[in-house]
Formats: sequence, structure tokens, C-alpha cells
Amino acid sequence: MNPYEAYMKEISQPMRDELTNAGFSELTTPESVDEFISSTEGTSLVVINSVCGCAAGLARPSARESLENEKKPEHLVTVFAGQDREATSRMRDYLEGYEPSSPSMALLKNGQVLHFIPREEIEDHDVEDIIHNLTTAYNQYC
Repeated sequence: MNPYEAYMKEISQPMRDELTNAGFSELTTPESVDEFISSTEGTSLVVINSVCGCAAGLARPSARESLENEKKPEHLVTVFAGQDREATSRMRDYLEGYEPSSPSMALLKNGQVLHFIPREEIEDHDVEDIIHNLTTAYNQYC
């Protein structure tokens, strides 16, 4: 690992922990993404995490707080853009029809996208608006 990669790994760890401490499982390889998509039944929230400021200030807190809703996804997973590149690329393959965006969030059911929140609907939005976007989808699909 070169010094830049070591630095980025160190700096991104708290960002990873913010989601894993809230119950999200990290998918760090293309194989783990394939296994998750092919074997998981029910609803899943996928968070494409990033080091972007809007991920830190808006996406991760919104994803965490949205889980206080009565209806919520059965499965919680995350891939980290820029860190676990191959896993993120593979997850994006499953988000067919949606432009790559980080951070972003997708609600899936049996591997199919039901609802997608791109960066444009995260950046410059209030946490409360993003939570409402997520919980509206949970109430409809979960």
C-alpha cells in the first residue's frame, strides 16, 4: 500500500464506522456484492459512501436517522466509492439506469431498484428532507 492509500484508508475509517456502527454491512469486493444481490430477499438500503462533504454532513446522518422509521429495509449495506472501487463499480452495475453518483442511496427489493437518491438530491438539501425522501420510500415499499 502506498502512502496515499494508507492515508485515505486511515481517514475514511471513521466514515465507514459511522455506517457499520448503525448496522450496515460493508461490501468490499465485487464478489461480496454479487453474493449479496443474488442471495438477499426482501428490501435493502444500499448507501454508496464517499469522503465527499455532503456524504459526511448529509448522506450518512440521513441514512442512520431514517432507520428510526417504523417501516424500514430488512438489509443494510454500503460500498465505499473511491476506496473499494471494484465493489462500488459492481454495485453500480446493479443500479442499472442510474448515473454513478456518490454519495447516493438505493432501496432495492430482491436486487431490483425501487427508489434511488442521487447526489443531486443529497447535496444542498436538509437532512430532514433526505430522511423524508427515504422514509417515504420505506413506507411505500417496506
